[in-house]
Amino acid sequence: MSSVMGQFAFLIAVSVYAYNVGGERAVGLIFLARLVPAALVAPFAGMLGDRYPRERVLLYTNLVRIVFVSAAAVGVFLDVGAWLVYALSIGATIANTPFRSSQAALTPTLARAPDELTAANAVASGIESIAIFAGPALAGLLFAVASTGLVFTATAVLVIVSTFFLVLLNVEQSEKPRRELQASTIAAERLAGFTTLAREPSLRVMMVLLTAQTAIFGAVQVFIVVIAIQQLDLGDGGVGYLNAAIGVGAFLGAVGALSLAGARRLSPAFLTGILLIGLPLLALGVSQSVAVAVLAFAVMGIGSSLVDVGGLTLVQRAVPDEVLARVFGVIQMLWSASLGIGAALVPALISWLGIDTALIVTGVFLPALVLLLGRTVAKIDAAAPAPEANELRILTSVPIFAPLPGGSLEHLATRLVPLRVDAGTVIVREGDAGDRFYIVAEGTVDVSQYDRTISELSAGDHFGEIALLRDSPRTATVTARTDAVLYALDREDFLAAVTGHPQSAEAAETVMSARLAGPAATGYRSTAT
Repeated sequence: MSSVMGQFAFLIAVSVYAYNVGGERAVGLIFLARLVPAALVAPFAGMLGDRYPRERVLLYTNLVRIVFVSAAAVGVFLDVGAWLVYALSIGATIANTPFRSSQAALTPTLARAPDELTAANAVASGIESIAIFAGPALAGLLFAVASTGLVFTATAVLVIVSTFFLVLLNVEQSEKPRRELQASTIAAERLAGFTTLAREPSLRVMMVLLTAQTAIFGAVQVFIVVIAIQQLDLGDGGVGYLNAAIGVGAFLGAVGALSLAGARRLSPAFLTGILLIGLPLLALGVSQSVAVAVLAFAVMGIGSSLVDVGGLTLVQRAVPDEVLARVFGVIQMLWSASLGIGAALVPALISWLGIDTALIVTGVFLPALVLLLGRTVAKIDAAAPAPEANELRILTSVPIFAPLPGGSLEHLATRLVPLRVDAGTVIVREGDAGDRFYIVAEGTVDVSQYDRTISELSAGDHFGEIALLRDSPRTATVTARTDAVLYALDREDFLAAVTGHPQSAEAAETVMSARLAGPAATGYRSTAT
């Protein structure tokens, strides 16, 4: 939490510093300069957590951030050249890029059992939402009573607190050669994603809308500074308060978006979210007061949550499976770049049209895109298969898939193949090649090795992951004891879901290791298939 608070407090500090030095033009340019290099690094920085111990990646990342942020704070206090402070802030932003992916991948290692991961992820998501509100709010309070340099210093202190807890981590190391293979695979997929974007019509439409709303949020970061300091006379602290309003709205929107899990049609929520990001800017262009500004930015936060949940899930539902693994590595890069570009364009727009007209023109942009592309999005939504609630329930009961976000689960649910087998049917045979992962929905199956039964599986159990993850022959035979209903997941779909999400990969590794160790060591029923 302290790391995320520091990240967003630092964002406010840099924006206010830039405005005080060079006005709104400096805010836009520094946003662009910070985010574009980070965007270029983003598709590859996450691989550090797959190649090296993740707690060390987190620790070293924080240490580098502390150096950059502390140096920036000293530079502000000593009134050195603005370009030096800007360069240090760019370095801090780039250094932070590997933190998030490594943090997400480390969580399963710290959980005592795979079924604890879902709870851990939910808590982490809630804490992050609070931090996104608390960081700007803290910056606002400090600006109200102190200088910009103190906000920079407070950011460094927050990162130091985060580092202190990282030092306390004691993670047991184990050899995982799979990670080296996984890292190279992810790198290849992310490079291929650039060419994939141009080939998929559905993907192009969704990327236009998703990238456009991110660019508007980059523009908002400049508008907030101008509105708070110049229009509403709230001072430097007002920048933090208005950003905190976005955080509150995003938290409320995230709570409301929980109801979208499993929804058959998501285009209404997605398009509504796009409108809720654009229309508040129109309102601010017409009328500016503290109450209107707080409400407008809170509504934008709500819209952002709806777009994140609805939009990403639509992409996962509509785009062919072979495209997904390559594309999602590029999305973060596009978002970071569009944030910077949106921020860089606003100063010129304000200079040309004035603040009020600039807000109106920017606010019209997203509603115009909704009118232009809304029907296409609705068609994509209607054509995409939506998962059944029962299939979602079956997936979430499997520890390997429980850490996956809702959108990924929904996509995976559409790939499940229902199978009915009669009693006595051999489902997988020892020594055969592994081609599917299986979940038992009804009935009972026996697991045997060398013609000796070693375990029995019933509804809610699963088998087949070892042969897929290790690319090895089946190590056991599974036979239906009674008539049974199974759900199968093809090899490609299983591996794409597991290797594409670090927490799921760790859960799969934990389950596989526990089964190979045997029931006496872990309490899991041994199923080596």
